[in-house]
Amino acid sequence: MDITVLGIDLGKSVCSLAGLDASGAVVFRKRLQRFRLLDFLAELPSCIVAMEACGGAHHIGRFCLEHGHEPRLMSPLYVRPYVKVHKNDDRDAEAIAEAATRPTMSFVPIKSEEQLDLQALHRARERLVSDRTRLINQGRGFLMERGIRVGTGRHVFQKELTKLTTQGTVDLSPRIVLMLSDMASELGEINRRVAAIDAEIKSLAKTDADMQRLMEIPGVGPTIASALVAAVGTGSSFSKGRDLAAWLGLVPRQITTGGKAKLIGISKHGNRYLRKLFIHGARTVLHLVQNRTSPITRWADGLKERTHVNVAAVAMANKMARIAWAVLTKGERYRATALVGS
Repeated sequence: MDITVLGIDLGKSVCSLAGLDASGAVVFRKRLQRFRLLDFLAELPSCIVAMEACGGAHHIGRFCLEHGHEPRLMSPLYVRPYVKVHKNDDRDAEAIAEAATRPTMSFVPIKSEEQLDLQALHRARERLVSDRTRLINQGRGFLMERGIRVGTGRHVFQKELTKLTTQGTVDLSPRIVLMLSDMASELGEINRRVAAIDAEIKSLAKTDADMQRLMEIPGVGPTIASALVAAVGTGSSFSKGRDLAAWLGLVPRQITTGGKAKLIGISKHGNRYLRKLFIHGARTVLHLVQNRTSPITRWADGLKERTHVNVAAVAMANKMARIAWAVLTKGERYRATALVGS
């Protein structure tokens, strides 16, 4: 067998493989237990190894690089159109191999172990923040059912919860007071764990040159800088800043037919976590930055006057993403006067 491209449909236990020759014909099919996959790849002659960018793909991709293969990772969204007839694991492996041969296909860069570790840190933080939000919402619901309304904001809720559990009130039964005390204890533990992760992220950002340059951009702090480096590395997989903004879903979605183009809301493609961080960072530039004389804040103030504040926040996030791409790929520091009107 002369396998030029090997498509692998990764499964939790079983992987389906499909090999193509130089003409694109399927010359090999096989199913392997996942724990046997690396041994198989180690003995396989050098070829293109194509996979969807899913769990474990980056680890296998680094193994392929060590053994002379050329790994190509793709978004599952781009592979789906190549699946023929009925969908099954064997057809998926064949579609992955065929998609990897297309000259216009976009590939996902292989992440290093350091990037994956940093990404795992952000995933753990996101889970804790989500748990904290659910806990606060549940506590608000309990209090609302008893006629107690708490003001908006996490810190306001925490103060009110401490007051209710320490001072007590005749309007709450002992059972609900005990439950609120348990909530306050759990909330304090989550806050401690989130603060510990934030401190670790800040410590890592101080020692990384790329993150330090990114943090010079208005609205970009250690969280955004570290999450961006973990996701895109040096940003070399994007040919221009506009591509990074599009990957983050910060551009309008197009519906074009009959030669007429219609732009609707942002596409929301790509990394949801990063997009959320960039929009939060953009809001700080729009509302919280004290110095309103810099070129970028003057641009933001003019934008707020012309459009809705939420539209302005997305536009600001788009600009921040483009600036971040330039800082990463060119290795230069942020210049406040460069391309402000672009």
